[in-house]
Amino acid sequence: LFTLSSDYRPDPPFQHLGVDFTGEAEKSETSVIVTHSLPHRTENAEANLPESQEFLSGMEEKKTTHFTDFEGKTSFGMSVFNLGNAIMGSGILGLAYAMANTGVVLFLVLLTVVAVLSSYSIHLLLKSSGIVGIRAYEQLGYRAFGTPGKMAAGIAITLQNIGAMSSYLYIVKYEFPLVIQAFLRVDNPAGEWYLNGNYLVIIVSISVILPLALMKQLGYLGYTSGFSLSCMVFFLISVIYKKFNTPCPFTDFAFNSTTIGLNVSAMDPGGEPDPACIPKMANLNSQTAYTIPILAFAFVCHPEVLPIYTELRNPNKKKMQHVANISIAVMYGMYFLAALFGYLTFYGEVEAELLHTYSRIDPYDTLILCVRVAVLTAVTLTVPIVLFPVRRAIQQMMFPNKTFNWPRHIAIAAVLLTFINLLVIFAPNILGIFGIIGATSAPCLIFIFPAVFYIRIVPKEEEPMRSFPKILAACFAGIGFLFMIMSLSFIIIDWTSGNSKASSGH
Repeated sequence: LFTLSSDYRPDPPFQHLGVDFTGEAEKSETSVIVTHSLPHRTENAEANLPESQEFLSGMEEKKTTHFTDFEGKTSFGMSVFNLGNAIMGSGILGLAYAMANTGVVLFLVLLTVVAVLSSYSIHLLLKSSGIVGIRAYEQLGYRAFGTPGKMAAGIAITLQNIGAMSSYLYIVKYEFPLVIQAFLRVDNPAGEWYLNGNYLVIIVSISVILPLALMKQLGYLGYTSGFSLSCMVFFLISVIYKKFNTPCPFTDFAFNSTTIGLNVSAMDPGGEPDPACIPKMANLNSQTAYTIPILAFAFVCHPEVLPIYTELRNPNKKKMQHVANISIAVMYGMYFLAALFGYLTFYGEVEAELLHTYSRIDPYDTLILCVRVAVLTAVTLTVPIVLFPVRRAIQQMMFPNKTFNWPRHIAIAAVLLTFINLLVIFAPNILGIFGIIGATSAPCLIFIFPAVFYIRIVPKEEEPMRSFPKILAACFAGIGFLFMIMSLSFIIIDWTSGNSKASSGH
């Protein structure tokens, strides 16, 4: 349509965009894009054409401007569902185990700290994206550090979300056969194909996950996210209910099935409380090393924040921060209650995967079977939401100047799901996935990247390097580095000591 001349100077209303119009186009990928004519649109306009789109829409129509090539239509509630579903996942199944290895009080302190820090890091991301008009994590990395920044962000998002999807499909692989076995009352499986987790995870991936992952926009998944969260609410209610209907200390089904459902007092014959049924307020052992990575993994939603922000109806920073705060607060409450009542049911006997512990009491418990189906549904419906940022990151890294293309959109999703299925079929136990991915990618995405991007992107004229917000952001990045080094060190020591549960089965 037209091309901006290199000596054009913006009027004051456009200065907030942070676009470099001084002719020094090499400083910013987006400033290069602004000087191109409109027909040469690049792939993912919401990522690569933020400033130009706002500039053009501001000139052509006097209405609320948007950074994207389409107007966000996702409601506030649907955005909360999508972000909440991105936060919620298989992490909730490991939290009771985490509490058993930290104690109730220490767990609550750690959970609160991680939740508050997650909210603060989303604030840093939104502030950075607001200044430069970019709503893609990888493009913030490019704006801050050029191509290395974009690649680092893209790789971290890819690793983190592949780890998340692997853990979700890992649950499908191990839980789905047990559910079918229990419903069919098959005590001794004879190798039936429909009880083989490897086959079932492939079937679920092709029939449910792939069609949802082929949606063009993330906002369309709001309804499945709402249903997924309702399944997890059912899981939480059931965990609370079972606390008051499970004897302590519990008896394995294999040894004695007569005590099922009896409310046995946690007293031994002498009238003293059974030591195995007393909750610990603080506890440190070799498995404590996994607790912080599991907690960090449980609150990672940062790759999804900017895509959800893009599709929000009438978006602004304050509104998106409200979406994030509500999602984190709701998940915080659900996480703590699920961990607390799961721990108070089994105490030191709780396993890394909570539902397996219930099966030791009664593998045919109808309520727990229904809970398993609900959790399977929830984690299955979460996979497409987590896949979106990975596909976006791959496109930003490998096809940065390509227009939207359905064959490529479909091919990336298919290749990703195939790779993750192979990973799940040959994967180690769930703690290994949580521990390693949580100790590396999670601190980058929650702590380090939002802080360093903020420091680099926010102009020195607005906030000097020695201003309180930037010093706070620098400290925040330092916490991330310390957290990563400590977590990896603990996990490596734990593995080499031979006591690791991550290297063995359930």
